[in-house]
Amino acid sequence: MNGLPASAGPPYLSDDAEPTDYEHFEIYAFANGTVGRERSGGEAGIDFNYGATPDLQLTAVLPAGYARPSGGPSDIDLGNIELAAKYRVLHQNDFGVDVAVFPRVFLPAGSAQVGERHASFLLPILVEKDWGKLSGFGGGGCVLNRGGESRNFCLAGWAMTYQLLPKLQLGGELFHQTSDTVGGRASTVVGAGVKYDLTDNYHLLGYFGPTIQNAAETNRYNWYASALFTF
Repeated sequence: MNGLPASAGPPYLSDDAEPTDYEHFEIYAFANGTVGRERSGGEAGIDFNYGATPDLQLTAVLPAGYARPSGGPSDIDLGNIELAAKYRVLHQNDFGVDVAVFPRVFLPAGSAQVGERHASFLLPILVEKDWGKLSGFGGGGCVLNRGGESRNFCLAGWAMTYQLLPKLQLGGELFHQTSDTVGGRASTVVGAGVKYDLTDNYHLLGYFGPTIQNAAETNRYNWYASALFTF
């Protein structure tokens, strides 16, 4: 949140433990961002997911990043490419909850202004429980993020979603991240998300999350919007 964005289960910062369905695709055309007192920035690109096996999801995120410092020129360049694999190790039917691991590698960005100029690695553990129209999911992990002014950091979050109407899902989230820069501050976000199904294959997603801890030193709020194609 202060530097490297932690990708998550769209539209939330937290992720769920359920992989993409076997031999199916989920493709997000997305844009996201953070707005701070001294700096704003974010990414736009493609988030590609494929169900390689019934319990394995392969993910690649190809972003273009942008940064807009207060009083300075904007910068646009290649962001941190993400390569990941989500593997579900336990199932609700057998264990009561879904449990998954989701190791992710972030490759160096094209510019230090729009991302990190070094590789980093995240290994979170994710949990999910469904009760009909209501779902709860989240988890946490730590990022190996050493380089320049960056430092290792940890994150944790939990989201709840409810299928209010056949095509409309609403949700809320609490997400916390420790400082990811030398001398930086931790931050906590309380966010709200929405998903609307235009058809069985086309969906719209949105998210808005104000920062409630150290907003002046980190970011005032986060936002996300995407069109999702499933097939």
